[in-house]
Amino acid sequence: MFSSSAFAVFEESIKKYHVLDDVDQAFENPYDKDKIEHLLYRKNWIDTVQWHYEDIIRDPEIEPNAALTLKRKIDASNQDRTDLVEFIDSYFLKKYQTVEIKNNATINTESPAWAIDRLSILALKIYHMQEEANRMDATPSHIEKCSTKLQVLLEQKKDLSIAIDQLLADIETGKKYMKVYKQMKMYNDEELNPILRGQK
Repeated sequence: MFSSSAFAVFEESIKKYHVLDDVDQAFENPYDKDKIEHLLYRKNWIDTVQWHYEDIIRDPEIEPNAALTLKRKIDASNQDRTDLVEFIDSYFLKKYQTVEIKNNATINTESPAWAIDRLSILALKIYHMQEEANRMDATPSHIEKCSTKLQVLLEQKKDLSIAIDQLLADIETGKKYMKVYKQMKMYNDEELNPILRGQK
């Protein structure tokens, strides 16, 4: 099923990142550019780096200039994340472009790629919650709480994976159809953000 293969790619990306565990490390994609795995690996790598950006910026001792620099990196990361989601949706649009849509076909509340985006974030939650549940320096109470949360996350993974695979199956058989809207984010656009427009 697609969800299980995607989750395996996400796990591969997360494990590779944590070899060095450095937000500034070089990125290398092990998959060919014409493969969906290439997009999935890149997507999760962005999510993983941003996960750690978000940890760093919450340091109460962080210097203001360093925080501002990091905020800019988080903004850029968010844009990259959105771009990758749209690339993944483009892959599915192309894949299913010849499907005959049934007369009673319905549209889903979110596109396949945005559901896959949630699965990528969920993979990160599971990885880090597992780390917390395995911490040798943590209290028994902490380990118990994190173990309980981990079980919930694993149940979410199961439910979300089923939903993604069912959505793709329904699109493939014409029961549902894709209609993708670009995010049209305004704050990075010099013409749409009044602050940036005023500096031109």
